[in-house]
Amino acid sequence: MLDQSVDSVITSADLVAAVDLGSNSFRLLVAQVVNTPSGTQLRPIDTLRETVRLAAGLTDNKVLDHDAYQRGLSAVSRFGERIRGFDPSNVRAVATNTLRVAKNSRKFIEDAQEALGFPIEVIAGVEEARLIYIGAAHEVPSVQGNRLVVDIGGGSTEFIIGKGYEPKLMESLYIGCVSHSLRFFPKGNIDSHSFKEAELAARREIQVISGAYLKSGWNQVIGSSGTARALAELISQNEFNGHVHSDGLTMGRINAASGLITRDGLKSLKKHLLKYEHVNQVELIGLKDDRRAVWPGGLAIMLAVFDELGIDSMEVTDAALRVGVLYDLLGRSQHHDMRYVTVEQFMQRYSADREQAARVGNLATEFLAQLPNPDKENKKDNIALLQWAANLHEIGLSISHNGYHKHSAYIAGNADMPGFSKNDQARLAALLIGHAGKLGKLSNNPSFNDWRMLFCLRLAQVLCRGRNDSDLPKVKVSEHDGSFLVSLSKEWAEEHPLTEFSLQKEAAEWERVGRSYQLSLK
Repeated sequence: MLDQSVDSVITSADLVAAVDLGSNSFRLLVAQVVNTPSGTQLRPIDTLRETVRLAAGLTDNKVLDHDAYQRGLSAVSRFGERIRGFDPSNVRAVATNTLRVAKNSRKFIEDAQEALGFPIEVIAGVEEARLIYIGAAHEVPSVQGNRLVVDIGGGSTEFIIGKGYEPKLMESLYIGCVSHSLRFFPKGNIDSHSFKEAELAARREIQVISGAYLKSGWNQVIGSSGTARALAELISQNEFNGHVHSDGLTMGRINAASGLITRDGLKSLKKHLLKYEHVNQVELIGLKDDRRAVWPGGLAIMLAVFDELGIDSMEVTDAALRVGVLYDLLGRSQHHDMRYVTVEQFMQRYSADREQAARVGNLATEFLAQLPNPDKENKKDNIALLQWAANLHEIGLSISHNGYHKHSAYIAGNADMPGFSKNDQARLAALLIGHAGKLGKLSNNPSFNDWRMLFCLRLAQVLCRGRNDSDLPKVKVSEHDGSFLVSLSKEWAEEHPLTEFSLQKEAAEWERVGRSYQLSLK
């Protein structure tokens, strides 16, 4: 329990919040940031969890049905009330597997953002894995060497090997307790054949990654979040872990305190489950109604994990994605933003010309600083995105000079980019595909709104074509009601006829898509 005298002086300005829109449950964590001589810690103040079972509402055509859609929005609106008044920089909301695959996820996200009052990021599977590891690593005892973290969610399962607070191997597989239960135990029916099929299907998925993981090795195994915790509780409370000690305590009760899943405990759970024909008939101490329909799928996946990776026991922590989201949010505020690390790694991997990237980036951000502040966006965030686009605009040259901007955009849009949300990557890819060539490909995209940044990037790219710092002109830019004006010295333009010709072509290209662009030479 928290000291009420302390809590009474805590205001929303002291707090951070993470919202996790998972495939099974939606969760909210509100925490106070505590700075200590040893580092920054999060002190939980409030938690909310709602079983939405979004994945269960996904139709065969990958569309969220009406009931699941409304369950999700209702839960989000209640979360929105709890964090109303929070500083936007202190809140981060993420969505996972079901909203990665649902065809109507964009509409749901739009409605959910309005209900929550804050932006929501749909994150990729590998990014989810990274955040899960960060959350777990901050909450479990330290260990020498590698640590394996496994998180069985509603629609996907993440596997991460890391050391300390740094993840090294990250994978996300499309097997989850909700989707697996719906597939192999439709309408809650249970039989040994279906369970065996569920285990084998999960093992086939895990076999793809098991070789690399076994080669890396680990000294500690952690099961994070809901499924692992639920299985540990069922094993413990029903004394499926072994014999009775002389002091009258069973191994199960000891494991209740430590949070432990064992191979024998999982096998005993399976044996008990197969006594029944339907999930509603299962009698187990501690089996919660909101888990009853999905735990058989989770059990089958966990057994497959133990078998394929040769695990005998697994410690359990409730900390996972939402805790990782908060620590990552704190890292961004303290200038440890993973996105900068990712861009640096991509520049190195694709042998980007760093001088040219800096040249284009500095000029583009200088132009953006001259333009009006955005109405609904953070200009600082936009400057960062523009700089990343400049840093990566030529990575496609590693594939081919012809149409290199298309290759750059494809890499940015489809590669695993730790720290970046799906929306971040989509915006980045759009800037890269649009920084050269025709604008028509973006003018027909109703979701593209970054015209100011694109204007700055294209103008910088034209002016920096000579790849030389010494002969760049002084340029003033302005924008009014969507019309751009570029002003520079007429004398300079006359001395650089190729650049003047390119700027005239650029103006014509913008006019072609219905956007006014004037070149003023004085």
